Order: sequence, then C-alpha cells, then structure tokens
Amino acid sequence: MSLLSPVQPGWVAQGTAPPSSTHRMDLAQNAPGAFELSGSDYAVVGVVLIIALAALAFGYVLIKEVLAAGQGSAKMQQISQAVQEGASAYLNRQFRTLAGFAVVVFVVLFVLPANSTGERIGRSIFFLFGAAFSAAIGYLGMWLSTRANVRVAAASNDPGAGREKAMRVAFRTGGVVGMTTVGLGLFGAALVVLVYAGEAPRVLEGFGFGAALLAMFMRVGGGIFTKAADVGADLVGKVEQDIPEDDPRNAATIADNVGDNVGDCAGMAADLFESYAVTLVASLILGTAAFGLKGLLFPLIVPAIGVVTAVIGVYLTKAKAGESALTAINRSFFISAGISAVLCAVAALVYLPNSFAELTGASPEVAGASGSPALIALAAVLIGILLAAVILKLTGYFTATEHRPVQDVGESSKTGAATVILTGLSVGFESAVYTALVIGAAVFGAFLLSTTLTVALFAIALAGCGLLTTVGVIVAMDTFGPVADNAQGIAEMSGEFEGDGAKILTELDAVGNTTKAITKGIAIATAVLAATALFGAYQDAIVQAARAVSTTITAEAYQVFAPNVLVGIVIGAAVVFLFSGLAINAVSRAAGAVVYEVRRQFKQNPGIMDGSTRPEYHRVVDICTRDSLRELATPGLLAVLAPIAVGFGLGVGPLAGYLAGAIATGTLMAIFLANSGGAWDNSKKLVEDGHHGGKGSEAHAATVIGDTVGDPFKDTAGPAINPLLKVMNLVSVLIAPAVVTLSVGDSASPAVRIAIAVVAALVVVGAIVVSKRRSTAISDAPADDDKIVNGAT
Repeated sequence: MSLLSPVQPGWVAQGTAPPSSTHRMDLAQNAPGAFELSGSDYAVVGVVLIIALAALAFGYVLIKEVLAAGQGSAKMQQISQAVQEGASAYLNRQFRTLAGFAVVVFVVLFVLPANSTGERIGRSIFFLFGAAFSAAIGYLGMWLSTRANVRVAAASNDPGAGREKAMRVAFRTGGVVGMTTVGLGLFGAALVVLVYAGEAPRVLEGFGFGAALLAMFMRVGGGIFTKAADVGADLVGKVEQDIPEDDPRNAATIADNVGDNVGDCAGMAADLFESYAVTLVASLILGTAAFGLKGLLFPLIVPAIGVVTAVIGVYLTKAKAGESALTAINRSFFISAGISAVLCAVAALVYLPNSFAELTGASPEVAGASGSPALIALAAVLIGILLAAVILKLTGYFTATEHRPVQDVGESSKTGAATVILTGLSVGFESAVYTALVIGAAVFGAFLLSTTLTVALFAIALAGCGLLTTVGVIVAMDTFGPVADNAQGIAEMSGEFEGDGAKILTELDAVGNTTKAITKGIAIATAVLAATALFGAYQDAIVQAARAVSTTITAEAYQVFAPNVLVGIVIGAAVVFLFSGLAINAVSRAAGAVVYEVRRQFKQNPGIMDGSTRPEYHRVVDICTRDSLRELATPGLLAVLAPIAVGFGLGVGPLAGYLAGAIATGTLMAIFLANSGGAWDNSKKLVEDGHHGGKGSEAHAATVIGDTVGDPFKDTAGPAINPLLKVMNLVSVLIAPAVVTLSVGDSASPAVRIAIAVVAALVVVGAIVVSKRRSTAISDAPADDDKIVNGAT
C-alpha cells in the first residue's frame, strides 16, 4: 500500500471484520433495492403525497386571505411597489447567476460513482428538483412578503382592531411560506420513495444537496444585500443625519426594505426548506438500515403529522387583549407541538412493531437487537419536539426585550457604544454555551436509545423529524419578522402613521426580531441533528465502496487521537471561522459603498433634506445587488471544495474529523452570532421605546452602533452556517466512494487523488485571494453620477 494513500496501514485491514463495540455499525448490510414496496406501503406513500398536496392547497387558501386585506393609501402602495420591483429584480439576477453553477453540479453528480445507472440519473435529476424547490420557496416568500407588508401596515391603522388584524395578516403570510415548505419537502421525498423504493435513500442525497446548496447561496447573497443596505442606512441616516429609521429622505431605505425580503424571507425560507429536506434524507438513509422497510416510510409519516399541526398552529395564533404578540405566537407553537407529540406517539405505536425481529429488511445484527422499535422511535421523536420547545424558550430569553439580557445591553448604552458591543458579545457567548449543551443533550439522549449504532443514528435522525413537525409554525414565525419590519418601514416612509398604528407596528417589529432569532436557533439545531445523522450515511458510503474493492475499513480510521483525524478536526473548525469572516467582510465592503453613495446624495442634492428632491433609491439597490452577487463565489467554493481537498488529500478518517470540527464549531458560532445580533437589535428597540433617553439620545446612538455590528452577525454569517454544515456533509457523502476507490485496491491512483485535492485547494485559495484584494476601506473620494465607489458600476 502506498504511503501516499489516505487510508494508511492500521486504518484499513484487508479482509478483516470491524472490531466489536457496544455500538455496532451495520449500515451496509442493507443494499439499496434489497426490498420493494407492497400495496399497503404504496398506500402509505400515497397518503403522504396527498397530505403534501393538501399543505400546498392550504397555503393557496392563505394567500387569497392575505391578498384580500386592504392596502392603505396610494403613497403606501407606491412604496410597496418599489420594494416589490427591487426584490424581484435581485432574485431574478441571482437565479440567472446560479443556473450555470447548477448545471455544472448536475454533470458532476452524474459522473460520481453510484450503485446503478438509474440511481445516478435519479440523484442528478432530483438535485435539480431540490434546487428548484428551494428557489421556488424562497421566491414565494419574497413575492408574498413584499405584498403583505403594506397590508399589515394598513391593518394596524384600523381603530380598535388594528393590532389583531395586523398580527393575523403578518403571521398568515408566514403560514403560506410554512405550508409550502412542508408541502414541497414532503412531496419531493415521498415522490422519490414512490419511484425508487429501496434505492430512494441514495437518490435523495441529490435532492437534499440541491436544496442545501441553493439555500446557502440565497442565504449568503440575501444576507449580504440586506445587511449592506441596513448598515449603510443606519450609519448615515440615524447617526450622521439624525433622521428616523426608514425616513424617505434616506436613499438606502428602499434597499433596506428590499433586503428584508431577499434575505430574511427568501433566504431563510430556502434555508428552512433545506433543513427539512436534508433531515428527511438522513432519516430515510438511516431508517432503511435500522428499521428496513418500516424505516423508509416512518420518517415520512412524522412530518406528514406536522402538516396537520401546522394548520392548527397558524389558525390558533391570535393575541388576546393586553397580551404580548410574542406570548400568543409561543402559545400556538406549544399547542401545535403538543398535538404533534400525541399524534406521533399514536403513529409509532400503531405502525411500528415491538420487536426488531418483526422488521422487514433489517440486517441480522439489527434484527437481533434488544428493545422495541416503536418505543425507540417514539422517544426519539419526542426528544426532537422537546428540543424545539426548549430552544424557543432559551433563545427568547436571550433576545426578547422582556428579559434581562437585552435589558442589560440597553442599560450599557448609558456609557457608550463600546460597552454596548461588549455586553452584546457576552450575551452571544453565554447563550451559545447553553444552547449547544441543550442540542448536545438531545443528540446524546437519542444516541442512548439503542446499543446498536445504526439504530442509535436513526434515533438521532428521528429526533430531527420530530423537530420538523413544528417547521410549518417555525417558518411562519420567521417570515412574521421581516413582514412586520417592512410594514413599519412603509408606515414611516409614508408619514401617515401616528398614535396607536405606529405603536402597534413598533411592537410587532420587536417581536419579529425575537421570532427570527428563535427560528435561527431551531434551524441550527436541525443542522446538528441532520449532520450527526449523516455521519452514518458517510460511513455507509465508505463501507460499501471498500467492499467493492475487497477492502474493509475499521473503526481505527476515525479515532480522534489519530494525528491525521485531529488535523481534520482543526481544519473543519477553521473553515467555519473563515466562512464567517468572508461573509462579514463582504457586508462591510458593500455597506461601505452604500454609506458613500448615501453621503454623496445628501451632499450633492441639498433638496433631499427639505423634501423637494427625491433620493435616487435605485442606485443603492444596484450597489447591494451587484456586490452581493459578486461576493457569492468565494464562500460557495469554500463550502463545496474544502471537503474535496481534505477527503482526497488526507483521507476518509480526516474528512470525518473535518466534519466533526465543523459541526462543533459551527453550532457555537452560529448561535453566538445570531443571539448577540438579536440582543443588539432589540436593545435598540428598547431605547427607541423611550428607555435611557429614547430616540436621538447618546444611548440611542450607542445602540445603533451595536445594531449595525450585529446586523451581519445575525442575518448573514450566523444563519449561513446552517446550510454550510449540510452542504459540506452531503459533499462528503457523495465523494466518499471516489476517495476510497482511488485510495485502495486495484483502482488506487495516488497521483489522481492528490491532483484532485491540489486543484480543489488552489481554487479555494485563489477565490480567497481575489476576495481579499477587494478593499474593505473605501475611498472617501466623491463619486460622480456615472460611477459608484468600490467598483460597483
């Protein structure tokens, strides 16, 4: 064996069996296609498909209800129309940019090894399905949100019932996106099972990869757009010109409102869809190995139950008189989660047997395992539902204005921006620890449900499915935030809101900040559960590839004390830091360009301040669009090519370490960024509500600075880590057979393997060098009418 092989002696034992262990890995025992669906099985899948289509139909009913609401004055509608046009133009350009990339990935997936030609074709085709569904959900979220914002603003002005009406329109807008997310996710997975049966898990790898890859691009691009506009608008408008947020004299206001829709609505909707899809992928892959045929179908039944409870949750969300909107939303979430728990318990006890020996298609090792499949599945699903509930409460505590952490950040504004930054950082660091421990406890609890590793990993995946039962309501909570934010912006820009209407929108905006932070916490929890479960799929791919070349890979290949595996862990952790830095730096560059453009307009057009001259809103929208699309390449290439460089260069063991390091660091980093940003944002709202001097005070200026620092934290880098983890895991699963094939056996080719690793590494390095050459310090030279600074021409 070559010393250049990434699978060194001691890590591969020719013809030997894996060592015994308390938890055994039996994934490869069930080859794809080892069983076929019976008539009753097809009936189960058919019912799931009908439920998925019913979710889409219910979403359509909600669309009609939202669009039936009043749109307010002509001026409000004009502002909303400008936001619609900017958001549509951005997403259309983004999709055109990504179309070529999708074609390249389609071809690469077709070339990668597979068990059959049909599986290879299906994996490539459903990659496009996953990407298209992710794009469609993101576009729908943007399309409806840009039409709902003016309706929420108009509803808030209704005497006596404004608060109830505004909240209902905003939440049901989110309900549309939520139902579409669960409908398309469930439809795609069920369709693959219906067509491919036993081969479905491998085909679904393509479906999940397409969803995750497009979601990452939409999350990063939308996040750069929205926060560049937001930061630029705040720094010039609030701090330098001392004018209110969303003042129509600020040239960045339209871009800011556009950004809320392409970042928080489109980006986060696509993100949560890919979380849904990838968790289903992991569950179906592991379920097939752990529970045989029942394991292929039960992960479809659980989220189908979630569709029913999501409908209930959306309709139950109504604020009582004198009750916080956040309390009403949380109540609906807990009710729908409780109903999900009861229905999932019934499904597990009725559908699954009480003995592993009764499972069809399970391997001999799993068939002889102790315990009840029904009880194991039930406990795992309940762990996932409980995890969602705990994260909701925990994140709400650290980011809501009613609790001490945000109040402490607001209090620190009395002594300036520096203490606001420091206090917000401490909130983020502390909250990351508690949330990570909660997620870790859920993973470990699910892991302890079985002494067989295959079943234990499936239990972790089922915990993710349990969490998915709440996704419909979670997406509604997330979309609620930007819709409320936009509604307040339209109200302020129109100049037609005073008194109760303005107060209602301010309250809903603050609640939206908290619900967005909660959904980010839950999204990263699904990422950890799915990524942990995908370790099993990664191992399965390696074992099957090793068997194809008459080699057995032992557990020593993944031992953490092996130096090469430890190096992989370090690299994985470092990639998360690098990815976050690239995303924040991109916002800094684009925001700097916005700052100088808005300054230029104020300087060259004095009539803007007295209202006699209309700002050139389109110029800022153009800066944000071009800069955000230009910055997509580097983080995207890093996510896709870094695992390829590590896998082909260092081997399957270090690549497993790479994934472990990325998951651990990504969990902490994502929560830290999201919660610190949320705390800064709501501390600003707290001051604007009249605390510590109110608007225009030094405390207000300090919290504005904190908010601008937190913007790329919570809305760009933090949430983008979620799809990043899934993309890297799925890339690793897809390339694992090729890594093994080129490393050992008759087909081993160290030169080809090293060449692939070097090329991947060079492309990543080249992209980073190009990115770093774009200056972060933007020249203060004045820009003429035909040239926008920082190269955004």
